[in-house]
Amino acid sequence: MSLSPQPLPACPEETARVARRPHPKGNRSMWLRDELGAIYEDGQFLTLYPTVGQLAEQSWRIALMNVIQYMEDYTDRQAAEAMKERIDLKYALSLELTDPGFHFSVLSEFRSRLIEGELEEVLLTTLLELCRKRGWLPRAGQAANRRDACPGGYPHHESD
Repeated sequence: MSLSPQPLPACPEETARVARRPHPKGNRSMWLRDELGAIYEDGQFLTLYPTVGQLAEQSWRIALMNVIQYMEDYTDRQAAEAMKERIDLKYALSLELTDPGFHFSVLSEFRSRLIEGELEEVLLTTLLELCRKRGWLPRAGQAANRRDACPGGYPHHESD
């Protein structure tokens, strides 16, 4: 499988409209997309794929789904099933409402590629650096003030 890097596509209009109906202020998965945008880029994972062959699923999408999988405590099968059924995940992953997602094995294959390519820390370090840039985490070496986590696990807006 080869990788053809592409920028983060816009969330399909219909997916966004339908996802906002039950979650007008979003939820954790939608917040990832709204607040952090393109956490990962395909270019970060180019070394994991050959330059020729059948095109692989976009690696930014698989990387983000691995993060969501961890947040939700899903198995690979549960994550793949949720991607088929949950509109908020389709929103976070820029998928059309009718997109069937990818096979559950793609998640473990991607993690195996990360380990083999010695990029296993990319998912965490990229997310942490983005959070540091937003001021949500202290810079490396800075002392952090202890703050209680927000209920629900993500920042709340004043209007909530």
